[in-house]
Amino acid sequence: MALPPLHGFRVFESVARLGSIAAAAVELHVTTGAISQQLRGLQIGLGTELFEKRGRQLALTDSGRLLQKRVAKAMGEIADGVRELSIAHHGERQKIELTLSIPGVHGVAWLATRLFAFMEENQHIKLNVISAGHFNKVDWRRADLAVVYGVPPWPGFWWRLLHGIRLTPVCSPQLLRGPKAIRNVADLAHYRLLHEDDGAQWRRWLSEARSVQSGDSDIYFDDFGMVLQAARDGYGVALSDEVVSARDLDEGRLVQPLALTVPALQNYYCVCSEGNRDREEVNNFIEWLIMQSR
Repeated sequence: MALPPLHGFRVFESVARLGSIAAAAVELHVTTGAISQQLRGLQIGLGTELFEKRGRQLALTDSGRLLQKRVAKAMGEIADGVRELSIAHHGERQKIELTLSIPGVHGVAWLATRLFAFMEENQHIKLNVISAGHFNKVDWRRADLAVVYGVPPWPGFWWRLLHGIRLTPVCSPQLLRGPKAIRNVADLAHYRLLHEDDGAQWRRWLSEARSVQSGDSDIYFDDFGMVLQAARDGYGVALSDEVVSARDLDEGRLVQPLALTVPALQNYYCVCSEGNRDREEVNNFIEWLIMQSR
């Protein structure tokens, strides 16, 4: 039997370990459609089913469990080899300190989990992580570079788009039940719209949906984590990106009641001062960030 493309085995290992196509898509930073396509190709190439559906979760078949043991072992050996090479290459290099500013973990959970992989590959780096959501809140006296949520330009700074966000309504599953269940755009009028801005993003979404609702609310938050928690608890409907809310959606704490998505008014950018752009460790980290966000 010819060996299928190796990337398919990496996708298989991620889905088998996490038990979810959506979670694997977040980990590998690709779309759920790309994950499904890779799994389909691998199963066709092997001539056997590797997963079976159990509710919202994917479970390994007997063939899948057999393959997963071998693939997990192989992936572990590859990781060990890369780690040994990194130690051999960087072991005697002087530790370089780098300070990264990122938004709250609710906004860039995909990045926070990957920082540990970066540290494994760059053991000569000592990484300090501080928190700030927007450009004007970053402590540039400490930060060498930052991931920020906003809209450029920022004079005196270099930036690059990391993650283009498309927003769609999310809410607790309980809002899909009962006489006021959300089944169409008009049903949003029964519930509070949850904001992390002045309402502009909801107004844009409602305009695209051709709704006559104003999008106003009686409560506004400056932290996206509080917005998501209020949505989980059933206090209203929020706008979120499927990457940001992947775990909540996969585990059923949030659902997407309506299909329409619209581009966010702001996006995530990697930013550093023009002076820091030429530092090797900053430049390398920026390139790594850009690769992780694709």
